[in-house]
Parts: sequence; C-alpha cells; structure tokens
Amino acid sequence: MLESLALKHNLNFKFGALFASNGRELLSSGIHEWISVPARGGQDRGQGLHAAVEAAFERARRAGQANPILIGAIPFDVREPSCLYVPAGYEWREQAPAEAAGEPPGVPDLLDQRSLPDEDGFKKAVEHAIVNFRHSDVRKAVLSVVRELRFAGSMDVGRLLASLRAQNSQGYLFRIPLPDEGELVGVSPELLIRKEGGRIVSNPLAGSAKRQRDPLADRAAAEQLERSQKDQYEHRLVIENIRSILAPLCVELNVPDAPSLMSTAAMWHLSTRIEGVLNDPAMTALQLACIIHPTPAVCGFPTESAHKLIRYVEPFERGLFTGLVGWCDAQGNGEWAITIRCGIARRDTLRLFAGAGIVEASNPASEWEEVQAKLGTMLSACGLAA
Repeated sequence: MLESLALKHNLNFKFGALFASNGRELLSSGIHEWISVPARGGQDRGQGLHAAVEAAFERARRAGQANPILIGAIPFDVREPSCLYVPAGYEWREQAPAEAAGEPPGVPDLLDQRSLPDEDGFKKAVEHAIVNFRHSDVRKAVLSVVRELRFAGSMDVGRLLASLRAQNSQGYLFRIPLPDEGELVGVSPELLIRKEGGRIVSNPLAGSAKRQRDPLADRAAAEQLERSQKDQYEHRLVIENIRSILAPLCVELNVPDAPSLMSTAAMWHLSTRIEGVLNDPAMTALQLACIIHPTPAVCGFPTESAHKLIRYVEPFERGLFTGLVGWCDAQGNGEWAITIRCGIARRDTLRLFAGAGIVEASNPASEWEEVQAKLGTMLSACGLAA
C-alpha cells in the first residue's frame, strides 16, 4: 500500500515516478522533498549529496515513513544539479505484463524534426576525436546526438511508456517527473549498480551492432560483433575501469574473462555481468553509483580527459542523458541504470538522445549509423522509423 501522507505533500504533480526491473516496479506518489544537490563527491559520508539524502530520509521518517526511498535522475556532469526526490509515498508491485508488441499507440502528427549535430557535424566530431587520440592520452570518447521532434499536440507519455514496455520486455523502464514539468522517459539496457545487503551487481555494456530483420543476417551481425577487435577493445576499457574501482571495495569480485552478447529489440551489445560482496555492507547503492559514474561506457577513457574532449566537440549540454536513473532506500539498497535509450517529453516536444563510443579504429560513417540505430528504440515507440 502507498505510504501515508501521499496526498498531503503532493506538490501538484499529476503522476509519480516509475522504475521497473527484474519483474517488479516501483511507483511513487507525490513529492515529500526535492534534492538538487550535485552528485559530485556523493560517495563521501556526511557531506554533499550523501548528507542531503540522509537528512531528507530522517525528515521522512519523522513524517511517518518506515523506510523512505530516493528516486530520480543524476546528470552526466555530476557538477550539475541532481533531479532526485523523496516521494510522499510509494509501493512495490509485480511488473505489469507487457502487451503484445503491435502497432505503436497513435501520437500527434509530426511537424518537424532536427538532429544536433547533423550527419556532417557528427562525422567531423568523430574525425576530430580520432585525431585527438593520436596526440593525447585519450583512448576512447563517447559522442552523442540529440534528435528533437515537434508534434502537432502534446505527447501522451503514458502511452509512450506502454509502447516502450511492449517493444522492450527486458531492461530498466523509467518515467521521472522533472521540476520544469517535463518528463524523462525511456528503457535502458544497462545496469550501473544494484545493491542488496552486502551483494552488488554491475552489468556494463560497450560495443554495439544493429539488429537485423532477417534471422540469418541478425545472427551474422551478432557474431561479427563478437569478433570485432575494435568493439572488444572498447569493451575492455570499460570493464577494466570498473574492476579497478570495485576491487578495493569488495572482499569478493567476479569479473568474467570475456563478454557475452546481450540483445534488445534494436541492438546487440557486448555485456559483462560483474558480481561482488562489499567489504562494508553499509555503503549505499547511491554512494557506489557516485563512485563509478561516469564510466568509459558513456564518457570515455581516461575519464577527465575524455570529458574535456566531449565538452569541446559536442554542440549541446547532455543534461540527464548518459547520467543515472534509479532509486535507493534508507537501508542502502537500490539500483541505478545508465540513462540511455531515453527522451525528455515537454508538451509538444520530444528530445531523444543516442551516443556511440569512439576509439582510434572507429569509422565516422559507421558511428553515425550506430547512433541512428540506437535512436530506433524511442522512435519505434513513437511509431516512427529511425
């Protein structure tokens, strides 16, 4: 049942947040307290974001919540304000069964769309990054695009979410209210961290290929991805970075020797499931997320140098894209997914995002094709072609 006081503290939001994974979903009701403290240094006990969350949890306990939770999103750039809140109430329930994927729900007529950067601008950014690799310590940088769609009327986010659920039965489905009355919505395939008691799981992805309609061609695309030296190299950069961060925090850490294949409706990915047991079970899921983020899967390697390169070549601010979305409770349990395969809906506008990992062996035309394929998840949910 929803916690008490759900209506008392509702700040005029007509909906709550949703985060679904592993056959269950978390639904929130109302806003007890917003938390906008940036996530930089959020792993440090008693300071910054950690201190703000603990204080908010204590106020929620005094208001009658036995085990308060935090839900929301953290930006790509952890120096920017977070978009997190302690809801007035929440409930866990079995994940609603997805309807059979058929025709996507109707959306208002599409009036126009634009890509930032456009194809030529993105390819030039990839070329710039490759030249930079040869003259710096950067080995990988993730470059992205925004596709902005403008419709004849407001987007029905509930129907969009239902379409995402129907077409993507696996993954981390989310809908998060934003302070400016927009909504962050999507279905991410990538788990940054899950913590239950003292046990943790991380499932980073790096290295991708577009799914094919023909089964034989689809299998061939998957096998080619497994053999790709470029994609295997990109994946190793991510795994070794996360291993180096988690190993000192764990009494046990299991990292498979080689990645496996993971598929979504639109993409094949190289995937490695990492499992461990913490030295300090009191460390929270949010603290762990703040330690790991951003990984080379969404930023690059080394992190700081890659981040500088991204700021230089990308003609927009990412905001919540390639940040984190998820939840954490007052006992420290929680899960945080990478904010990809997503969009921000605001009245008659939908901004979609996609990125690709660039290494020295990258081909600008192939990377453009990859970001277009990744946009397919959200475009298909809107009934539009990639």
